[in-house]
Amino acid sequence: QVQVMESGGGLVQAGGSLRLSCTASGLTFGLWDMGWFRQASGKEREGVSCIMWSGASTYYADSVKGRFTISRDNAESTLYLQMNFLKPEDTAMYYCAAASYAACSRSSSQSVAYWGQGTQVTVTS
Repeated sequence: QVQVMESGGGLVQAGGSLRLSCTASGLTFGLWDMGWFRQASGKEREGVSCIMWSGASTYYADSVKGRFTISRDNAESTLYLQMNFLKPEDTAMYYCAAASYAACSRSSSQSVAYWGQGTQVTVTS
């Protein structure tokens, strides 16, 4: 049984930082492309950042480029998202996803194989 679980969300002031973590079990983590999606209230879920199984390629949505960094530790089956210089518009539920790099970078939610339960990030002004 595959389980994907995020942690690290919270409440932070604008300009602050948070680090999200995602652990996955029940799948061969090192063979999966992974990504982070987010969904703000009243908006569609969007792909924020993606990373290939090897870590060789990464993708960032324009809205987070230069502020967020995705990384992974295949030995620990863990995915990370370092979020710096947070803005109120980054407020959303953040989801860890096992999905192809192409699907993630297209924000193709329907192509995601496995989802985490989400972790809330709230940025106050």
